[in-house]
Amino acid sequence: MDGIVIIDKESGYTSRDVVNIVGKTFKTKKVGHTGTLDPLATGVLVICVNKATKLVELLTSLDKEYIADFTMGIDTDTLDSEGNILSEEDNHYTKEEIEFALKEMVKTYKQEVPKYSAVKVNGRKLYEYARNNEEVVLPKHEVTIYSLELLDINYQNNKTNIKVKAHVSKGTYIRSLGKDIASILNTTAIMTSLRRTKQGDFNIEEAIKIDDLKEDSLITLDKVLANYERREVDSNTYKYVINGRPIENKEQKEYLLYTKEGTVLALYKDDTKGYLKPFKMFI
Repeated sequence: MDGIVIIDKESGYTSRDVVNIVGKTFKTKKVGHTGTLDPLATGVLVICVNKATKLVELLTSLDKEYIADFTMGIDTDTLDSEGNILSEEDNHYTKEEIEFALKEMVKTYKQEVPKYSAVKVNGRKLYEYARNNEEVVLPKHEVTIYSLELLDINYQNNKTNIKVKAHVSKGTYIRSLGKDIASILNTTAIMTSLRRTKQGDFNIEEAIKIDDLKEDSLITLDKVLANYERREVDSNTYKYVINGRPIENKEQKEYLLYTKEGTVLALYKDDTKGYLKPFKMFI
């Protein structure tokens, strides 16, 4: 019962809600998600079960793809449609203006973390400061926006509404991305919907609804690690691996997955000093 499940999270569920449901289904507390989705958001949420929880860090670092809707000209304290409105103005941006702003945002930059987020400053989560109306300097994290595609544009209630497909690096807040896109046009924006369609090689087509979750929904650890080059251990190498000892990197590989009779033992990583060292142990 070691592996992952790819959930198509529905709106209204927190990521923790999904983790708890998966834990009950597989009768284990060793469950973790690999990238928070706000309750408003839907889509791909990769959940690790049992030994696969050792891959949380690795899977969280994968690029992600989203489809998001933004309304230009509105600002809220949460940067989305669920917050309190701070300002509002009528606007009408052309397709050319929007596409210019999107093109300008395809880059690596320091993105300001939203006030309503779980990022900690001085040991406290930012949303705790926000809820208590306390001032705090919002940290900035480096993110990369690989591509932005305008899928739709429409005009309602004297506002410009856009639908965008975004391919981004880990740690990117799409709410903040909407704000940053709008700033190029000297306005504000809020996110009105968000759907994660891809995380690494895991896409929405293979995701299942939480109500359809069963024990046989599990993708095995062996399949999750299928993209890593592997080596079946001999008796000597086996002793090295089970004891977590370094192995000479004769083949100059960045990663090697060691198995015994097809069972995954450990993922080793190059240490840049001529050796492979344990990166993730599954034994």
